[in-house]
Amino acid sequence: MDINLKGRSFLTLMDFSPDEIRYLLDLSAELKEKRAEGERGRSLSGKNILLIFEKTSSRTRSSFEVGAIEEGAHVVYTGPGTSHFGSKESAKDSAQLFGKYYHGIGYRGFSQSIVDDLAKYSGVPVWNGLTDDDHPTQILADLMTIEEFIQKPFSEIKVVFCGDIRNNMSYAWMYGAAKTGLHFTAYGPAELAPDEGIVARARAAAGLTGAVIEWSSDPACLEGADVIYTDIWASMGEEDKIPERVRLLTPYRVTKEMLEATGNADVIFMHCLPAYHDFETKTAKEQFKLGYDIREVEDEVFSGKNSVVFEEAENRLHTIKAIMVATLGD
Repeated sequence: MDINLKGRSFLTLMDFSPDEIRYLLDLSAELKEKRAEGERGRSLSGKNILLIFEKTSSRTRSSFEVGAIEEGAHVVYTGPGTSHFGSKESAKDSAQLFGKYYHGIGYRGFSQSIVDDLAKYSGVPVWNGLTDDDHPTQILADLMTIEEFIQKPFSEIKVVFCGDIRNNMSYAWMYGAAKTGLHFTAYGPAELAPDEGIVARARAAAGLTGAVIEWSSDPACLEGADVIYTDIWASMGEEDKIPERVRLLTPYRVTKEMLEATGNADVIFMHCLPAYHDFETKTAKEQFKLGYDIREVEDEVFSGKNSVVFEEAENRLHTIKAIMVATLGD
């Protein structure tokens, strides 16, 4: 496959063809195998990479930093309030400045327009580590994980996303499914129905791959699922919405009974993490004291035999490394 992504930004999977996504998945698998064998690459040797994170992170930051360092790059991390970005200086001005210093930029934050401006004005590859509208690096890792655990082509796989079906993960899944031919169902309450424009955009892309993009509040949609996927009910900055989300989303909590409703004993459970699956975290304890059970998944499922969440998390490293190597590497 003659694919060249050198110099490209990675802002959304909608910017990439099915063949280009296939190339990135194959490269991810190759880099994972080399790492397991103790082989370190030098594709990013001499490159300086900037990470601009306006939101906190565990997996995304670690994946960018470890992936870049293992390929020979130097990484500079800027967290909230550690630069003029977004406060004293516009994204456009910062992009033009950073493009003079760095060879590539990873961004994690709020508006999709910010990461778009970074790519437009910096002149270097920019990689989207999460916005309020999309999370493409997560989906690439999810697709890699699905291939590792489900021995069927994407065209025969059904993914059901449960819970807040109009959040960035639900939308990112619509885009990823549309580009790879998966059957994707968003399963959640009508009050949190996905944006019609986003659904239409995904379905337009699905017309070229045979993908199915749908949403439902009917538990019958669980039947035949190969993957049950969920995310926390209130994203960063939405803590004030927890009481309403608990009311709306408790029926969509992932339980053992939900897995059984798929009729598929081999169904896998996936989560982008972090997850509220018990009452061990400070946030979960505090909310429980207020009368709110914010668990989007029961611990029996999260820690059970169908769960691949930590294998999925590991693949963030390999796929983000592949994105950097493909778009910036020598």
